[in-house]
Amino acid sequence: MRVSDDRYSRDRQRLDVALRFIRHEARTHTIRAWTGLTDDRIRKLYRSYLCGNEGSTIARHRGKSPQQAAFFTRSPRLQQESAVFASLCCLLGVVPARQIGDARTLPGVARGELLCQAFEAYRALVVSPQISFEHAVFLVTALARGDELRLGSCPDCGSLFVADRLSLRSTRCPQCAQAEGAQPVQPAVPRRIAAATC
Repeated sequence: MRVSDDRYSRDRQRLDVALRFIRHEARTHTIRAWTGLTDDRIRKLYRSYLCGNEGSTIARHRGKSPQQAAFFTRSPRLQQESAVFASLCCLLGVVPARQIGDARTLPGVARGELLCQAFEAYRALVVSPQISFEHAVFLVTALARGDELRLGSCPDCGSLFVADRLSLRSTRCPQCAQAEGAQPVQPAVPRRIAAATC
C-alpha cells in the first residue's frame, strides 16, 4: 500500500464524517472542530451533495452552539434522554473513560464517526427525541471535561444518569426520584436501555 492510498482513505473518512454531521444539522464550526476541514470545504460539501438532493433542504444553523449544562437536567424527560444518549456514548467509546482537562483534545474523525453512530441509535430508540445533534456534541464535551456535568450511577436501580456536578440533589435517576410520590414520567425508551454503565 502506498502512502498516498492511506492519505486518501483518511481524507475520505473526514469527508464522510462531515457529511454525516451536515445531515444531523451540525453547525460549520462544529464540523470544522471534529473533522479538520476548512469552512469553505464544508460549505462546498453541503452545496455539492446535500443542497436540494434529498427532497428537502437540510437546515444550516448559524450562531453559537448550545452551551448550557442545565438543559440536560431541566426536566425528568430530558434527564432520561440524556442518560440514554450518555449510555450509548459510553458503550461506543465516545466519552473517554477518564475526564480530560482540555476538551479540545476530544474531537477527532474516529470519535466523530462513533458520535454519529451513538446519535443515530439514540434517535432510533427514543420516541420524539428532544436532544439535537448540537446538544449531543455539547453533552459529550461536558461529560469529557467533567466540570459541569458528570455521570452517576443510581443507588436504587443501578442505572446511569447525567447529573449537574454542583447539585447536591442529583443522587438518583429521575425514575427512582419520582417514585417517592410524584406522577411517573412516561419513559422515552425501555428501562433496560438506560441502565448501561460507562
